[in-house]
Amino acid sequence: MTFFKSILIPFLIVGAMAQAQQTPGDVQTNAIAIVGATAHIGNGQVIDNAILVFDNGKLVTVSERSSFNGSLEGKTVIEASGKHVYPGFIAANSTLGLVEVDAVRASDDQAELGQLLPHIRSLIAYNAESKVVESMRPNGVLLAQTTPQGGRVSGTSSVVQLDAWNWEDAAVRADDGIHLNWPRTLSYNRNWATRTWSLEANKDYDKEVRGIEEFFDECKAYLEGNRNPTNLPYQAMENLMKGYQNLYVHVGDEKGITDAVGFSKKYQLKLVLVGAEEAYKVADLLKSESVGVLLSNTHRLPRSQDHDYDMPYKLPKLLSDAGVLVGLNTGGKANFQSRNLPFFAGQAVGQGLDREVALSMITANTAKILGIDDNYGTLEVGKSATLFISEGDALEMMGNRLTKAYIDGREVSLESHQTELWQRYKKKYESN
Repeated sequence: MTFFKSILIPFLIVGAMAQAQQTPGDVQTNAIAIVGATAHIGNGQVIDNAILVFDNGKLVTVSERSSFNGSLEGKTVIEASGKHVYPGFIAANSTLGLVEVDAVRASDDQAELGQLLPHIRSLIAYNAESKVVESMRPNGVLLAQTTPQGGRVSGTSSVVQLDAWNWEDAAVRADDGIHLNWPRTLSYNRNWATRTWSLEANKDYDKEVRGIEEFFDECKAYLEGNRNPTNLPYQAMENLMKGYQNLYVHVGDEKGITDAVGFSKKYQLKLVLVGAEEAYKVADLLKSESVGVLLSNTHRLPRSQDHDYDMPYKLPKLLSDAGVLVGLNTGGKANFQSRNLPFFAGQAVGQGLDREVALSMITANTAKILGIDDNYGTLEVGKSATLFISEGDALEMMGNRLTKAYIDGREVSLESHQTELWQRYKKKYESN
């Protein structure tokens, strides 16, 4: 037995080292000043040759360098002339920390069995030591909304920061909203004889909508009654019904969007649309009802053959110009895509959207939609020092090269499995 232990233990140690994650950053103990950078505030404002000072995890100075009258003595000074400072990007509607390897079922915890699951909390399934989560930070994605998938009512999402020991430490806003997958008004049907597809009306659409209404009516009756016996799904709807949580409705087509808006008004719910490919057709309605929209994946083909070929690219600008509050997300199940979030915003810039407006769609706007804008999303005095320094334009692949990143004032590691491999093979080919 001793012999086998002596052989086995080294292998276990090596295996553990290979799987080890970075230790979360230390709590900030000294004030830090970033001097000379171009500061992109996140709300449309840009400060050239700026100075930002943060202490105890909070921003205490955000101004032009020339107007700074304070002292830098005793502070850690980072000279950042020619570089750019941004608020941390926010990946909404993601499965970060819920899925590690798609092909390994044991590492996939994004969905539960069943249809009506508002009591399922994604937060307690969040894996703070995920290597996928770790790979987001080098691109400036420092916050995320972990979102359950599947069913009619998928469950409850939460907002987390991406440098933590566990889900308790990671939580920024626990249980921010409940996710509802709206019925499809149209569906594709395949004719196996002719091997062709046809788009047909969903004959069960009205029935499926009534099913949702019945569930909400039952929840309302339960919450207004004596609540006996205990019903966990009904109880989980209380904060939504009281207006403390968002209702995130995943819907794409014009009729579905219009019906979802009417549904939210009927039950007096705080509505956010997710996906919303045809939101441009009802933009005036969304503006008048103050409905926020989280557009999914600008790097894709149109959903319908009737859409313009470039509709996914120009949709953020169309809605923004119409006065709709728009955030961007990379689209649900494709959690690895979240690292490309800044480039989705950059794509919208290529369609004529102002660069700072595009930036707000992954910072200030998303923070407002998720209900964390009091502390995150912009570089403003009193808010969290969750930010990063980039050598160039962070919305472009060539410019997005981070040198420093901070979450709540803690410097976080920018190393990941990918950067380790890059360094390894870089040396290999340099030697040749």
